[in-house]
Amino acid sequence: MDFSGSNGDSASNLLPFPGSRPSDMPIVSFDRHELSQILRIYGRMVAAGEWRDYAIDMLKDRAVFSVFRRTSEMPMYRVEKNPKLARKQGAYQVVAAGGLILKRGHDLATVLGVFDKNLKRTEIG
Repeated sequence: MDFSGSNGDSASNLLPFPGSRPSDMPIVSFDRHELSQILRIYGRMVAAGEWRDYAIDMLKDRAVFSVFRRTSEMPMYRVEKNPKLARKQGAYQVVAAGGLILKRGHDLATVLGVFDKNLKRTEIG
């Protein structure tokens, strides 16, 4: 193979990895309104000293907002959006570190209400 680019054909052709076709794989993501709701709760919990870091994963089947107390730890909570479950239990869920689903539903604001209880407990204590 000639990679010198002298003929222009071999250097300009890109070959995809076998089995991967990015154009065929849609990615699930949070929209601006959803992300705003999540970041509002995140900011309140950071101000309360409970959370310190987050990560956003956009996968082909779901979007995940993970919350960490420390960067090196496993996530304390995950807010997940799974469109395949939208007609069943709801597209949104909050999952604890051990995998326990704390709340699931069709409305993100209602699902994020789980953290209001934790925030009130933090402010009192």
